Amino acid sequence: MRILLAPMEGVIDHTMREMLTGLGGIDRCVTEFLRVSGQLLPPRVFHRICPELQQGGVTRHGTPVFLQLLGGEPQVLAENAARGAELGAPGIDLNFGCPAKTVNRSDGGAILLREPGRVHAITAAVRRALPAATPLTVKVRLGFDDRSTFTEVISAISDAGASEIVIHARTRRDGYRPPAYWGEIERARACTELPLVANGEIWSPDDAVRCREASGSSDLMLGRGALCRPDLPRLVRSVDRGDPLAPMAWSDVRPLLRHFFELTLQGYDARYAGNPLKQWLVYLRSYYPQGAVLFESIKRLHDPAAIRAHLDGADRQGIAA
Repeated sequence: MRILLAPMEGVIDHTMREMLTGLGGIDRCVTEFLRVSGQLLPPRVFHRICPELQQGGVTRHGTPVFLQLLGGEPQVLAENAARGAELGAPGIDLNFGCPAKTVNRSDGGAILLREPGRVHAITAAVRRALPAATPLTVKVRLGFDDRSTFTEVISAISDAGASEIVIHARTRRDGYRPPAYWGEIERARACTELPLVANGEIWSPDDAVRCREASGSSDLMLGRGALCRPDLPRLVRSVDRGDPLAPMAWSDVRPLLRHFFELTLQGYDARYAGNPLKQWLVYLRSYYPQGAVLFESIKRLHDPAAIRAHLDGADRQGIAA
């Protein structure tokens, strides 16, 4: 069993990757998408979205970080993929799953699922440009408006030489609304022998078990669930091993908040360093009620010292243990 951390635009950046991989259970991360359009990007752009390139393409805890590219032009994507590999990316990932309207209007993400031929052309061009030893993974949904092209897309990716396919078990039209249709992933097995990774609506170890049974996939990608429950990857893994762990209590999460805030201060302008913390609390409060209390206390604060004081106060007071 492998557990991958999903790329989430504007949410899971290098600071969140570092913190979550430090808790254990994650085998691989994928960056937020690097939008490619019309030109070969300079190295600084790659380093900005993936600072891990400067330390061997892994987090400080040794977890590989694949570089995700998004766009609709095969040759330009291929050139940028080759540059990413040259800069040390341990793998390249192609985004054919993003449902955002702005992305789709710019010829990127899930809109390409309407054209399996273009999906094949992009994947094949990138595969040819990469060293043979560099994995090429692809992220898709079940389709754009419906699932009519799903198996054709899977075949196109497989025939183009990809190494692995991650399937978010919803269409673009479904967005992020429950449920995820895990059983649809099984249909892909008739079209490819590539490893398939199941993604979508995995919020608990029980969800992980049901997803694996329905999809036939042993490997999972976790996104929002890992933000709401930062120990979810290791909980899922412990259940798989037959030795379930106790979930983290809020008292275990509080020190992580302070650690995460200090990490963001290292990489963000001090005036905005509190924003990722507040964003994370929005996710945490769906599982930990105490997160809602802390969020309300800091949501209008911008000064790092004031935010730090509230975090320290929460630690002393146990808000609420």
